[in-house]
Amino acid sequence: MKTLFLLRHAESSRDDPALADFDRALNARGRDDALRVGRALAQLPIGFDRILASPARRVVETLEQLAAGYGQPLEPTYEAGLYQATAASLIDLARSCARDADSLLLVGHNPAIHELALGLTGDERLCADYPTAALAEILLHGRNWSELDNGGKLGRFIRPRDFA
Repeated sequence: MKTLFLLRHAESSRDDPALADFDRALNARGRDDALRVGRALAQLPIGFDRILASPARRVVETLEQLAAGYGQPLEPTYEAGLYQATAASLIDLARSCARDADSLLLVGHNPAIHELALGLTGDERLCADYPTAALAEILLHGRNWSELDNGGKLGRFIRPRDFA
């Protein structure tokens, strides 16, 4: 069975309107939330065979904080296509990059992360919103990444506020 994890970056700062969107850093709450989610992951039997992430600064910082809480290094591959991805392009990326992995973590931005999670699962827990630093675990119906669009079942939905 394949497992897809979808992580939305933690909350970023909007204090400097002259700063390009790509270069926005996490704010204090975002750093705390990513650390909190990492600590929650450390308590669960969760691991990632492959991590693909947007190279945007707030994603890089989210992964740094997540790793600090998780207690072990994360080794993402930064993919430029994740920065302005759509749900469809996330599926294509997963299919092309995860052939040898049983578990894949995609780290990126809304609305694509939310749309993909909802589209694959249809789970009510995802209908309202997909908060920053939230992680969805999707247990896929297919045995191969080529079957990704066949959908799956939402396992865990980890939100920072659940571990405050």
